[in-house]
Amino acid sequence: MPPKANPLKLNPLQLRTLTLLQEMARHPELATPVGETGDIFLSSIPQPHGNHFHIGHKVVASSDATGLNNPAVWVALERKGLVRGSYPYALSLTKDGQAYETGLAGTILHGSDH
Repeated sequence: MPPKANPLKLNPLQLRTLTLLQEMARHPELATPVGETGDIFLSSIPQPHGNHFHIGHKVVASSDATGLNNPAVWVALERKGLVRGSYPYALSLTKDGQAYETGLAGTILHGSDH
């Protein structure tokens, strides 16, 4: 039997936010591995310019990133074991958070033309 899609029952805002955190974790300029835990500390969140922002070579619509500034989203993701942190100061993406399949990367992360 295939794994259940969205087993933690994340809502759409939580799924979009986790997708963005996963992408940030892939970029050394934004992320640092944390010792033996397997967590990845996210040192900064890219700032939007206009109606979008960049994560590496990917472009994200600002409207898909509203959860990055929403403390309730951080609390929900932490309660489900996907992140550790202290809103708005620090955030680490756990191994479970890195591995969680959101199914949204192809939808909200777009190739960059600048």
